[in-house]
Amino acid sequence: MVLFPLVGLAAGSASASKRAQSRAEADAVLTQVSQGGPVPAAASRLRYLREESYAAEQIGPILRNTFEERTRRNLVSLLASLGARQGESTLARLAGDGDSTVRMYAAQGLAKLGSRNTSAVLPLLNDKSAGVRREAARALGASRNAKMGKPLMAAAREEKDLEVRAALLEAAGTSGDAKQKAGLKAYLDSDSESTRFAAARGLCRLGAPEGFAFAQKLLGSPDKFVRRQGLALFEGVPAKKASPVLSPLLKDADRTLAASSARMLHQGGDAGALDWLVLASWNAKGEEKLTYEKELETLQLADDRRKAILRKAGVAP
Repeated sequence: MVLFPLVGLAAGSASASKRAQSRAEADAVLTQVSQGGPVPAAASRLRYLREESYAAEQIGPILRNTFEERTRRNLVSLLASLGARQGESTLARLAGDGDSTVRMYAAQGLAKLGSRNTSAVLPLLNDKSAGVRREAARALGASRNAKMGKPLMAAAREEKDLEVRAALLEAAGTSGDAKQKAGLKAYLDSDSESTRFAAARGLCRLGAPEGFAFAQKLLGSPDKFVRRQGLALFEGVPAKKASPVLSPLLKDADRTLAASSARMLHQGGDAGALDWLVLASWNAKGEEKLTYEKELETLQLADDRRKAILRKAGVAP
């Protein structure tokens, strides 16, 4: 009778010990960043430890006592890259920081989260820094708040920087505001290629025929690079809208085009597209395999998920 409670206690103790060790390593990673360590390596390690949420909670207090400019920027960059909901309030506060680089990273982080806190970001559309305005546009689009379509288009009409204008137009489409279709269509005749492509991408995200027609014209080109430009217009488009165009591309002779189509379908909500991508990589050899693995790396596919897909398909134990 005593054996089972002891076994359970031992298992719980082992789990707690492992968690404590993981947290201690996460603390060490944060200390390294505070001392000038590289952000990408730190973000990668925290994801491996699965301590993104814990780290996001810790960064806020650390920042309150950090005053060196480069260190503050690195910590905010790390927080933005983690994509942890626990860091949202800190990022929203930092959107009003006096350092433009910090404001830019804060907007990036809020975009990654798809934050609905648009009130913290809207003022940044008038920021003196082009980088801040660009990331603010992306954050407002990522909020999926249709009410953001109007201010995004208004900002696009006044914006002189072509890269920022492109971000504003794309974001207007991402916001889901169908009322902005007419405004976006007007930019399809722009003298600027980046502006035309951004307007087309925004229209595609709204499911507008004009956007799809623009993309399909490029996909019909004999030049593989032009075709890939056409495919890129479907980034961020829901699978239900994109499937009629993207699904046939899974059989395309250009396997880069096929792999990218599968990744976009999955990101758009088609769960089966991930299975297709994993199995295609399993069956491929040489450089073709790398084509699929590049897209799977973008998706940050966990090993256990990959193994589950392969087991379900009956090709791995």
